[in-house]
Amino acid sequence: MDWQQWFDGFAGASPVEWIATLCGFVCVYLLIQRNIWSFAFGFVQVSLYAWIFFGVKLYSDMLLHLFYMGFQIYGWRVWSKSADDHGNITPDRGTFKQYMLWVLVALVASAALGNVMANATDASFPYADAFTTCASLVAQWLLSHRKLFNWLFWIVVDVVAITIYWQKGLYPTSALYLCFLVMSSVGQWRWWLSYFHGAASVDVDTKQTGFNQ
Repeated sequence: MDWQQWFDGFAGASPVEWIATLCGFVCVYLLIQRNIWSFAFGFVQVSLYAWIFFGVKLYSDMLLHLFYMGFQIYGWRVWSKSADDHGNITPDRGTFKQYMLWVLVALVASAALGNVMANATDASFPYADAFTTCASLVAQWLLSHRKLFNWLFWIVVDVVAITIYWQKGLYPTSALYLCFLVMSSVGQWRWWLSYFHGAASVDVDTKQTGFNQ
């Protein structure tokens, strides 16, 4: 594929894909800012992508985005209980054991779903597509619960997804996920800083309270 073919495919993308892409940008930007309104834009994005992926026979991705629709509502409810007056949340560090457990869940589920898609459907890239589905659900769960290192899961998913979407000719979507890869890296850094800033503030307040007592 040459650059002219890439630009032709990019420019010829459907309006639905462009709207979904734009909503995706806004959603991830707001997530980096730890803002609860990310879930509103996320709901629009995942609803449109469920339709898009059905059309190109990426059934695991379609199933993923149907789950995502529920996760956007769930995430909003969870974040609303811990958000400040500006709609922002503070990350929770989580434990190494928790993260390793979720890695195992993602890998086992990917193998199982990939086997089903390979043998029971005409799905494209059944195992890779299954991995992005299962790992994304794990990442979304961690994100909904404000886990600090949810972004590392998204980074891995983005790398695999870029390859799949490029091969399927979804050029705006592949470009979107390339941006997601960059934004996820920024998100991990920003959440890291936010977590340690918050931890430092709590430590100072604790020391001051102890001193005053």
